[in-house]
Amino acid sequence: MSNQRNVCACPVENATQLISGKWKARILWKLHHRTMRYGELRRELIGITEKMLAQQLREMENDGLIVRTQYPEMPPKVEYSLSKFGKSFSPILEQIALWGQQYQTEIVRAIEKSPFTS
Repeated sequence: MSNQRNVCACPVENATQLISGKWKARILWKLHHRTMRYGELRRELIGITEKMLAQQLREMENDGLIVRTQYPEMPPKVEYSLSKFGKSFSPILEQIALWGQQYQTEIVRAIEKSPFTS
């Protein structure tokens, strides 16, 4: 399976390629509130594996959405924060959260009756 992404004519598809999947929007939401260390993210994202978190953080760093800052101390200290580009997505995340709150009943109903929900 290839992780290669294609640039499309549709700006919505291009944007969603950067935040697609189960974890990226959740990671962005956590970092929207504050800078966090790897262990903090791991604890807050219930169900994510270490491998998946590392992969998602690496992809988001490569895409320019987050900044990884490593401090020269022992033990090593690494923090993750939103980049300027990542911060530009914050108003959209806030609107998604607001929509999720306003339509929580409908969303839960849709998820519960979906044949694709495990």
